[in-house]
Amino acid sequence: MLGTSGKSTKTPLDDLILVETTIGTPEEARRLARALIEERLAACVQISQITSHYMWQDREQEETEYRLRLKTRASLWPQIEKFIQQAHPYEVPQLVFYNLSGASADYRAWVYEQTR
Repeated sequence: MLGTSGKSTKTPLDDLILVETTIGTPEEARRLARALIEERLAACVQISQITSHYMWQDREQEETEYRLRLKTRASLWPQIEKFIQQAHPYEVPQLVFYNLSGASADYRAWVYEQTR
């Protein structure tokens, strides 16, 4: 965003973030990705198959999961967190975000246009 001086007026809440979560099936991943896009909480959601190793209820687990990577605005994090927690089948879903230290101006503008 540009102010009247031509300088950026973006605040830290306007920064771009990358949100990650995992889910158990490709169908659940596509359903969640579509819902996040339709709600305009994410500009883009990428899905990739991964193998996760972790401890759960005192047992070592190895599972095929699907990682969703969302590109969005930092100001939407509280809504995204609530949305995913309500829509997610896991008892404790992975829900993390990373601040993006840089992005092209065109890509940043596109993310802003696609999210609310």
